[in-house]
Amino acid sequence: MTTPRPHAIGSPGYSETWPSEPRTARRSRELVKAALCAWGFDGEFVDQAVLVTSELVTNSILHSGCQLLRVTVARPRARLVQISVEDTSRSKPTNREAGPKDEQGRGLLLISALAANWDVELRHSGKTVFAEMVVPD
Repeated sequence: MTTPRPHAIGSPGYSETWPSEPRTARRSRELVKAALCAWGFDGEFVDQAVLVTSELVTNSILHSGCQLLRVTVARPRARLVQISVEDTSRSKPTNREAGPKDEQGRGLLLISALAANWDVELRHSGKTVFAEMVVPD
């Protein structure tokens, strides 16, 4: 399991930069799980956050064409966890209609179903796609 490195300033959080390659999805899931466990979360909330992470990272790997991506998990508020993926592409993710036999095209639908909110922030150097998850009672 990845040992997360905490942010030095700002809200509690952890981030890592990795190559944009398939094994990064696993690393990212481990990072988010480790961070959430360090904050005392477990169960279904962690499973859902890990799935959201996997979809965000996979979208970046498949569609950005970038060499690197940065994954961040943060707690901007006590009852909110934000998972974000930053890359150097300025192309926004788009919803696709997946047929019953399609193996891809449902990532944003899953993110929409599990996260309270998700969005894209365009930056001079690329974009950040983030999902916000409300901590259960």
